[in-house]
Amino acid sequence: MTITETHIEGLKIIEPRVFGDDRGYFYESYNAQTFKAAGIENDFVQDNQSASVKGVLRGLHYQRPPFAQAKLVRVLSGEVLDVAVDIREGSPTYGQWHSVRLSGENKKQFFIPRGFAHGFLTLSEHAVFAYKCDNFYNKESEGGLRYDDPTVGIDWEVAVKNVLLSEKDVILPTLGNHLKFVDFTASVEK
Repeated sequence: MTITETHIEGLKIIEPRVFGDDRGYFYESYNAQTFKAAGIENDFVQDNQSASVKGVLRGLHYQRPPFAQAKLVRVLSGEVLDVAVDIREGSPTYGQWHSVRLSGENKKQFFIPRGFAHGFLTLSEHAVFAYKCDNFYNKESEGGLRYDDPTVGIDWEVAVKNVLLSEKDVILPTLGNHLKFVDFTASVEK
């Protein structure tokens, strides 16, 4: 397994070692010891999965403390462009983003620590997206940013004029119109 740092502290791309032959393949998608050695010591407590059609854009979402979440995301089938935006107040990369193509074929994973807004755009006809969270979902702690915020300037790699959005994602604020963010490094209730 190869774990690569991105230009934003804490964001990591995980590439598993895949063993394949004419019968199919096998790979280890998670190993607590390997992740701990790479600085990922999160105790994952919830798994989520979604299915989307081409053009669906989900995000950019996050949870406020004390329910902030780190996520380990991957695609089981299909392909998405996965994006994380640093919203940690005081971070030298505040407002910066990083993206990675995740697919059932490349089997890459993306580790997103607490303090990031996260979203993805479905590039294939269908995609099944799965992720682990290190804290439980709490509706009152939901937050989000506009996918097309000009101050963030995400390159979604394809034209996004006709993306399919949920009603709640259509009304998300921009980073400039957002309330001051709280300390995502504070202790978290479980």
